[in-house]
Amino acid sequence: MNAAEISVKESRDRLVTENLGLVHLCANRFRNRGIEYEELYSSGCVGLVKAANSFDEDRGVKFSTYAVPVILGEIKRIFRDGGTVKVSRSLKELSLKAVREKNSFISRNGREPSIAELAQEMGCEPDEIAEALSAAQPCLSLTRYVESDESEEQDIPSPFREADIYEGIALKQAMDRLEADDRKLIFLRYFRSFTQSRAAAVLGMTQVQVSRREKKILSELRKDLL
Repeated sequence: MNAAEISVKESRDRLVTENLGLVHLCANRFRNRGIEYEELYSSGCVGLVKAANSFDEDRGVKFSTYAVPVILGEIKRIFRDGGTVKVSRSLKELSLKAVREKNSFISRNGREPSIAELAQEMGCEPDEIAEALSAAQPCLSLTRYVESDESEEQDIPSPFREADIYEGIALKQAMDRLEADDRKLIFLRYFRSFTQSRAAAVLGMTQVQVSRREKKILSELRKDLL
């Protein structure tokens, strides 16, 4: 593999790693419609990889804008096919190992690892890890809002609208503009469902500091999205 091919592969892997949240966002819109979430997510990951393989940044279109219709197309395909995504035994085994390693990494670092980091830890190729994670039980929902420390995750039932997907993309982009520590706080609270006290322990803060900082961050996010 020459330098140009390596650069293309690294760029594709980066697009997949940084945009797995789009797959969760799309798959969540099809919950409770007769097909398991794992299948929805797995199909969406296929679409994400296809989009990464064919994306041309010279067209002046953001990758997220380009990828969402491709992801949705793959998810809709399994409804037409009656839910036919199959996972091999070897992939299931690798998936379990990847999830264990992922959870271990989160416990050590307070954040989710990238696909490249997981691949390095497990001695696998990034493509193998991306496929393994796509077959795993997903660990987050992007269609929920937690009002208090002990609130349970609540899925928001609504008809599917592609506009919802693009609103979710706007939220992701707003999150990306936060400082690293603020992103970690929001990630722990709203994506890992940590209580304020538990998040404070990870971040080296007090519960009161977390509460105040969280309110300020949410206020900034709302202004950014309005």
